[in-house]
Amino acid sequence: MARDALVVLPTYNERENLDAVAAAILAASDRVEILVVDDNSPDGTGQLADEIAAREPRLHVLHRERKEGLGRAYLAGFAWALARPYALILEMDADFSHDPRYLPQLLEAARDADLVLGSRYVPGGGTENWGLVRRLVSRGGSLYARTLLGVGVRDLTGGFKCFRRQTLERLELSTVRSEGYSFQIELTYRALNLGLRVVEIPILFVDRRVGKSKMSRRIFAEAATMVVRLRLERGAFLKRAKTAG
Repeated sequence: MARDALVVLPTYNERENLDAVAAAILAASDRVEILVVDDNSPDGTGQLADEIAAREPRLHVLHRERKEGLGRAYLAGFAWALARPYALILEMDADFSHDPRYLPQLLEAARDADLVLGSRYVPGGGTENWGLVRRLVSRGGSLYARTLLGVGVRDLTGGFKCFRRQTLERLELSTVRSEGYSFQIELTYRALNLGLRVVEIPILFVDRRVGKSKMSRRIFAEAATMVVRLRLERGAFLKRAKTAG
């Protein structure tokens, strides 16, 4: 089977997870390769990624000089992917909160969709090992974004996605400003505004096995304010897209 899909895997201090998650991703589908995008992790994640790449031709490594946020890491990974002939580009976390066993389902759904979302909030989806406060914050944030942006997608903040190549090429990645988790909202909202077909498939999101969560109050605040900005700038984005098209 042709290897036509690339999983972009941002890492920062994920040394404890990387070897196992990379093996699980490659075992989940013969179609996929991996790009580890490491932000100069002080725990040696980048070095470990190089060691894995030396023995595994389906894994590649992109080293960045410093940590600049999840969005910047993904954009660097997407640029790397678009410079090569991958038909599908996926994103997921490196901490097993996104289970690699769902990869075949995302790839299959991409046959009829421009963007596939692994969703916690459609029938069959859910979360595991989350406390009440975290569940309320997550659902409340998703409801806030859906309501303000006027979209029907249930899980706007999720980070387990499969893009068609042509989808990423149309999203004006050079103008994306989000750095944290609002990056997920921004890209999905752009796809919806372009009239692209976005579908959700259910996943069970499991809290990370080891390591420390990257969520912070600053990231949460950025997401809240970015939703307002996206709504206000929708017209300008569509005008640029129409001109480019």
